[in-house]
Parts: sequence; C-alpha cells; structure tokens
Amino acid sequence: MEAIERSEPADEFPVEHLSIHGQRFGYRRGGEGPVLLLLHGIAGSSRTWVPAMHLLQHDFTVLAPDFLGHGESDKPLGDYSLGNHASSMRDFLQLLGIERATVVGQSFGGGVAMQFAYQFPEMCERLVLVDAGGLGREVNWVLRLAALPAAEYVMPVLFPTFVRDWGDSVARFLGDRGIRNARAAETWRSYTSLTEAENRQAFVRTLRAVIEPGGQSVSAIDRLYLAAHTPTLIVWGDHDTMIPVAHAYKAHEAIPNSRLEIMEGVGHFPQVEDPIRFVEVLTDFLRTTEPTTFTPEELRDLLRQGTHEDAPNTNGVSERDVTRLGPIRPGETAARCED
Repeated sequence: MEAIERSEPADEFPVEHLSIHGQRFGYRRGGEGPVLLLLHGIAGSSRTWVPAMHLLQHDFTVLAPDFLGHGESDKPLGDYSLGNHASSMRDFLQLLGIERATVVGQSFGGGVAMQFAYQFPEMCERLVLVDAGGLGREVNWVLRLAALPAAEYVMPVLFPTFVRDWGDSVARFLGDRGIRNARAAETWRSYTSLTEAENRQAFVRTLRAVIEPGGQSVSAIDRLYLAAHTPTLIVWGDHDTMIPVAHAYKAHEAIPNSRLEIMEGVGHFPQVEDPIRFVEVLTDFLRTTEPTTFTPEELRDLLRQGTHEDAPNTNGVSERDVTRLGPIRPGETAARCED
C-alpha cells in the first residue's frame, strides 16, 4: 500500500511522494517537534506553505501535502469531495506514523480541515482556519462562473499555454529587478496551474463539490459547535476579495472559545503575503493552548445538545456586531469582542 520516493530538490522542502490506495500524493516536509498539517487552497499546492515552513521548521514538524488533483499528486477521475480529501489526509498521516496533528487549512483547505476535525476528532489536536471556505454562501464571482455548466469547455480559451509562458517571463523580469507582489504571484501560480488540461479537469471537479453558480454550496456552520473542545484559531486578511472577512466573525461566533485574528492589509493568502506576521500569530496560539484530549464520550455529550442553535455561544459576537466592531487589529483576540 505504501511507497515513498523523493524527487530532485527544487527548494529547501523538495516534494516527496507517497502512494495511498494506488494514487500518488506529493508532499513537502521539514522540521521536528509537534506536527502541523498544512492544507492548501483550490488550484493551489503545497508550495503555498513554503514561506511559512521556513519559519516554522525550527519548532515543529511541518507537513504540506498536495491534495489529489493538485500540485504533484495524481489527478484521476473520482471523488473530490471534502469528505474524501479528509479521509485521504487521515491515511496520509497514518502512513507516516503520525497519530495526531494541529490541522491548518487555508481557503478550500480550511473546508477540508473542518471536515477532518469533524470526521476524525481524535486525530485533530487544534484547528486553524485561514481565510477558509465553507462558512457562508458568499464567494468571488470568478469561482461562481467557473461552476457554471460547461465552463470546462471554455477554460482552454481562458487559460492558454502561451499566456502562461508570457506571464512567467514577465514575472522573472520583474523579480530580477526586485519588484515582487506576493499576492499577485500566488494568484498567478493558481492561474498557470489551470493551463494544463488534467489540472483543469480536477479543478472543476473539486470546485463543483463545494461551489455552485449561486455561491458556496457546502457549509460547516451548523456543526462548528462540535469544535467547542478543540482549540481553534481563525486568521483572515481584511483585504480578502475571494471570501469576505464577515465569514471570520461568523465562524468565531459559532465556535465557542475560538480565537480571531484579522491581518490588516492582507488578502486571501496570509501565509504568503506576510509569512512573518502569520507565523507569529500561529505560534502564539500554539504556545498558549494545549492539544485537545477529545474523547468519544465528550463527542456524544455535544451531539446530545442537539442542533447548532441549542449549542452555547461563549464569544458574545453577533453578525450585527461585524460593522460596529470593524477589523480586529493584529495581536488582539476574542477579549475585545467581549467588551
């Protein structure tokens, strides 16, 4: 079942490969210590975590897999649902001999992280949601258009190979002259990944598992009360144009005892746009919380509370408070929301 190989190193965290149920998964790893499982967004890859991994590897074992259909993982026909991705992450950890981890998910990876915590609470020490999907209907119009029927037949025109080659040349030209924009670079990497036919096919299958033309079709809000015993950090860029920052407040309200950090001047990719500040927020959370010891009995007790509406809310923030409160500044926590 398991086969591991190592590719030629392209950076400090070269991509390794592991076989799960006959499918080849790429992943990056480094460091030693408590395990952080870093999950990327749609049309992204493990590469998005490299800037943060450089900073985290001194104190933690960092693992950044490529989801099936992304990066250097296989791109088969099949199930691209959140549940299947979460199950693959469980198998990934078990094949590496890892029993528990703090799960950090950005964008689509945040949806997988929540699904993982729901399906396998005994393996999730903490939960970190970074500009996460699955917390409300609203999402950027570009993704809603890509979910339209027959969109895959238009994509070859929108994502031609010659544009990728031209854009890469421009990026190298600007980079050689010290002109860099991390947000634009990460967006460009996502765009260029879709110039390959098999990537586009996997992208469409993944996208339609969570998004429809009207918006996000999957929501974790009604089950977030189950994370009451799991230390949870919510990080969001206040300039996110993909998923609105209001979703951060909604998640903070729904998860008892969660911690909320809004990063000013940052968009959809905090771990790339400002990795130093992102890692400071993350490591402070890791050092000031204890891994959960969630038991089956505690899960049963939470489920017996019934629906999400019956679950306790200890944060005291309602949706009507979002405008009044405004962005929470770096370094502030839920304490402000209790004022």
